[in-house]
Amino acid sequence: MQMMTASSLTQIHPPPKIDPRRFRDALGQFVTGVTLVTAKAGAADRVGVTVNSFTSVSLDPPLVLFCLGRQAQTLPVILSARSFAVNVLGRDQQAIAERFALDPRSWGGVDTAVWVTGAPILRDVPAALDCQLYATHDGGDHVIVIGRVVQLEGSEDAAPLGYYGGRYVGIDRRDPAGSVE
Repeated sequence: MQMMTASSLTQIHPPPKIDPRRFRDALGQFVTGVTLVTAKAGAADRVGVTVNSFTSVSLDPPLVLFCLGRQAQTLPVILSARSFAVNVLGRDQQAIAERFALDPRSWGGVDTAVWVTGAPILRDVPAALDCQLYATHDGGDHVIVIGRVVQLEGSEDAAPLGYYGGRYVGIDRRDPAGSVE
């Protein structure tokens, strides 16, 4: 099968102009999870960034991806470290998401561990994935970062933190429909 690239598709069908605000509003109707992506480069440079653009890519090899704005302070650290951790946040960890959304180096009082790659792993999160940098790709004003999972832990009982309509929401795992609060 021949793969199409963005540039080859644009030549065939020029894209229409999309209003950025309407685009964000439309995407806000999709419920996402909330993660804290962390990395450590060198002896002292630990960073974390709140990310909701996270997904699995492949089971074999185990790959995940997230997207990060090109201007993000954390991007050079992640690329330099060549590794990162994805910490899936629970519904009671909104304060951590908010803190790292404003300051990527706000580690005071955050309990962490270190696994294979050296990236900070938050304790008591619903899931954590320690990843080696696998690839990066152009994503317009973002960089698509793909990692190969080298270690993971997860809890099936945890209630995750979600993001919907521009605000944080809790997801009730006890409700079969997964009610958003």
